[in-house]
Amino acid sequence: MNLRLETPTQEHVADISAIWEAGWHEAHAEIVPAGLLRLRTTQSFLDRTKYCLANTRIVQADGAILGFCMIKEDELYQLYVAPAGRGTGAAQTLIMDAENRIRAAGYNTPWLGCAVGNARAMRFYEKSGWTNQGREVIELDTSEGTFPLEVWRFENLRTANA
Repeated sequence: MNLRLETPTQEHVADISAIWEAGWHEAHAEIVPAGLLRLRTTQSFLDRTKYCLANTRIVQADGAILGFCMIKEDELYQLYVAPAGRGTGAAQTLIMDAENRIRAAGYNTPWLGCAVGNARAMRFYEKSGWTNQGREVIELDTSEGTFPLEVWRFENLRTANA
């Protein structure tokens, strides 16, 4: 499979949002508080995709978007791969791209928040060279203001010394 990293355009917003919404609910519906689940609507994913588009990359194969990653300063903010992209190397391509973009922006230690209980993501991050630094509470943006969520904080210490 020939994977291509690209910068998305407005035409990609609906597809990115759909991957994000489906993946988020698959990974989080059973582990996050009901209040956050209620706030993660289709519109919330569309709005956040549009807002973050400039800091998003997509990976495509054969004209289909297989996944995306978003960064915010030194944070790997979001990374999702559609079921069709799993096992293709799309996730590894995206995480490496995010690390490189964060490093190119001048940050030494990329980090990400992984919802406590998301064991699949935890295993992927550890396999990709990220280190679990423990738990912390982060403030998530929602349509009703911020929402506190306890996460595992992962850092990419490998790039801190690069």
